[in-house]
Amino acid sequence: MKIGLVCPYSINRHGGVLAVVLALHEGLTKRGHDVKLITPMPRGGDSSERPDAIFIGSSTDFRAPSHTTGQVSSITDTDKVDKILAAENFDILHFHEPWVPLLSRQLLQRSKALNIGTFHSKIPETFMSRTYIKVVTPYLKSVMKYLDVLTAVSESGAEYASMLTDLPITIIPNGIDLTKYKRNRSKTKPIILYIGRLERRKGAKYLLHAFKLFSQQNPSVKLLIAGDGPDREKLELLAEDLKLKNVKFLGFISEETKLKLLNEAALFCSPALFGESFGIVLLEAMATSTVCVAGNNSGYIGLMHGVGGLSIVNPEDTPEFARRLDLLLHETSLRKIWKSWAHNYVKQFDYPIVIDQYEKLYKDSLKKYG
Repeated sequence: MKIGLVCPYSINRHGGVLAVVLALHEGLTKRGHDVKLITPMPRGGDSSERPDAIFIGSSTDFRAPSHTTGQVSSITDTDKVDKILAAENFDILHFHEPWVPLLSRQLLQRSKALNIGTFHSKIPETFMSRTYIKVVTPYLKSVMKYLDVLTAVSESGAEYASMLTDLPITIIPNGIDLTKYKRNRSKTKPIILYIGRLERRKGAKYLLHAFKLFSQQNPSVKLLIAGDGPDREKLELLAEDLKLKNVKFLGFISEETKLKLLNEAALFCSPALFGESFGIVLLEAMATSTVCVAGNNSGYIGLMHGVGGLSIVNPEDTPEFARRLDLLLHETSLRKIWKSWAHNYVKQFDYPIVIDQYEKLYKDSLKKYG
């Protein structure tokens, strides 16, 4: 099959959507398909760096309804796009986050391929998001009419899109590379690890408050906060105000460092408040046998079934948050049960299995609509 994977975000900005798109590109190419990335030209980028990519438009900053930021693009030369699509003659154009303006809509209007849309994000239930929905809904409706097949990474991710269409939405989860994220432990250290963007919805503020209470009985445990973002300075000042001695802000870390820290930490914590449709960071922790504590947002709740429910906590309930950190750090029998569950549960999210599902969807959809 000739497949175009459309990612509205710059390939120089790491994120969950881009990780899935790149994994799909690699996996489908290895299976013999002709696959191209279609994405905005990154600022200061060079198109020769990715001969497997088609760069359209230039990147500009965009603030999503989940209160995070990225770089997106719109098309300025539509004649050039028409020529590209005619030359490539794609069987399938697969649009990731088709609601993000404006690249997907402009391509969809010109596409003669089978158009598939995948929804990754969960739009948060806040006043601002309701206001945003009033603005974005007419735009998304104008996009949806061009899409032939719809998927979402979770029921949470499908929720908003399902209100705007009668088409069925197939759930295909996000994935991870289990050959990369695997147990490689020599000795666990008394470390609680946070990895994520430092912005309000990620809940790091509440982790600091809970760690303050937790530290009264656990003075030797360290909290490592990896990542950067608009709230970093505020969080560092908060840690000082709370007189937290065992907190260290690491800033942005490499993939190699992330793997090292996941294999060293006794506990991984992602106290996100809202805007999560899935939870790749939780899968990465599970794969490395790192017990998790996670915020009670709908995406995480949907992912953490069965024993995994022990991980879920309301980050704004400081005493319960601190108690859950203590419980999942120190209860040996409980940690053993959790790790055994996670070891088996995470296997279904290995990229080859996820790519199998997309490949089957492509083939079945071409038979149906082709």
